[in-house]
Amino acid sequence: MDFSRLGLSAATLASAVPAVRVPVGSGQLVPACRVAHEQGAHLVALWASDERDRVGGTLVRVALQDASGLAVLEVAVPDLPDARYGDVSAVFPAAARMQRAAFDLVGVASEADDQRPWAWMASWPIDRYPLRRDFEASPKWEPGQEDYEFVRVAGDGVHEIPVGPVHAGIIEPGHFRFQIVGEKVLRLEERLCYTHKGIEKRFESMALADGCRLAGRVSGDSTVAYAWAYSQALEALAGLAVPPRALWLRALALERERIANHLGDLGYLGNDGGFAFGLAQFSRLREEVVRTNLAAFGHRLMMDLVVPGGVARDLDRDHAAAMVDEAKRVAAEVATLRGIYDEHDGLQDRFRTCGRVTPELAARLGLVGMAARASGQARDLRCDFAAAPWDALAVRKAGATGGDVAARVAVRFDELAESLRLVRSIVDHLPEGDVRTPVPDVPPHRLGLGYVEGWRGPVLVALEAGPGGTIRRCHPHDPSWANWPVLEHAVIGNIVPDFPLINKSFNLSYSGQDL
Repeated sequence: MDFSRLGLSAATLASAVPAVRVPVGSGQLVPACRVAHEQGAHLVALWASDERDRVGGTLVRVALQDASGLAVLEVAVPDLPDARYGDVSAVFPAAARMQRAAFDLVGVASEADDQRPWAWMASWPIDRYPLRRDFEASPKWEPGQEDYEFVRVAGDGVHEIPVGPVHAGIIEPGHFRFQIVGEKVLRLEERLCYTHKGIEKRFESMALADGCRLAGRVSGDSTVAYAWAYSQALEALAGLAVPPRALWLRALALERERIANHLGDLGYLGNDGGFAFGLAQFSRLREEVVRTNLAAFGHRLMMDLVVPGGVARDLDRDHAAAMVDEAKRVAAEVATLRGIYDEHDGLQDRFRTCGRVTPELAARLGLVGMAARASGQARDLRCDFAAAPWDALAVRKAGATGGDVAARVAVRFDELAESLRLVRSIVDHLPEGDVRTPVPDVPPHRLGLGYVEGWRGPVLVALEAGPGGTIRRCHPHDPSWANWPVLEHAVIGNIVPDFPLINKSFNLSYSGQDL
């Protein structure tokens, strides 16, 4: 990204992909975002840090990506009651909720019209901000009441359906407020963050070497992606080269994470379409995969496998051979099941034209990851920034343009087949050598980025070192931040009973943005 016409200069940033840091003035933030947007950039993340002890206020960071890499715009907002920063959502709509969360957690407000709380749920006083460094929690606080102002549609025949926040089963809470006529959805608004876990605050009391374990628990279905992104950030700060065998084992784990999630979701999508046979078969296959993970790496989801400097355990020959055999067998069964799905008229009637996000809408709203690739947005970090071992694996990027449930199912099938191929290729070409190297000390007050293409989409971890090997600030950013608002658009014009199917075709993370 070139910001020279605004008179802005960039400095190289420690990162897993090419990245620069661009300080901007209070009036330059939105113009800089517009320049980046004109050059094809999209929003990755927006977060804030309490820097009153260093810059006399709050530092707001906006991470953008284009074909050249990442640019992190930084604006210092003074610690004054009426201080504001520019409304980034005027250029990148996905920033709206990130800006609201930044206020709830740090107390810095944007110039946006929508100032409703996002992360705040009346569980702490509204005038306290958990990510300020002088924040002190109190056991004497009593949970309060919050009257959240949902946007409503008025008119003859318009009805409102509230769903949640408590759902059947064990999924996390989320509230969905439908405005409908008959069964047709006119508008949907989501309310998330019911289980704020204080993850970003917890990072501040941890050592750099220990933060990886917490990062791997931000969203359990993406534990490998988060642990790798955190490790990347720390390794970038330390200038550390990870042993080649460890990089290949990380890639193996990441593809197995992708396989397990796509298998599970393809089964649930079949079930939501009234085809329970699909659920049974894909659930069986997923169970086999996670049992192999347990045998080889000591955990069904491979938690705590990826660590700073490499991986926590090696892969022996017997388990490597078992993974190759499993990949061949699962690939054959998945190909058969795909034929069944494609030829099942009832299932395809539910999938086609359902929950469509056109390529134009996807680009405008900033859709990312697997769902974006199903709507003509051909981005995949494994291909676009093919560092080791991806540069040797020639990853085939999946994609479609239909943007409906059928397209997202097709992309899942394509990615599943490719990940099964990659597992075989990784095991066949796994280099010998060490699997971990010590991480040296990191100077304080340096910022590093980790950026990994998880199964759902790109996972960013922004890590700032504190004195004595501590964490000053860590912001893990899930792709669901960008995609939840798009789901609200995807359901418009569909009938209410199709919502579970549309929702599952995205399968976004509640936990990943409820930090």
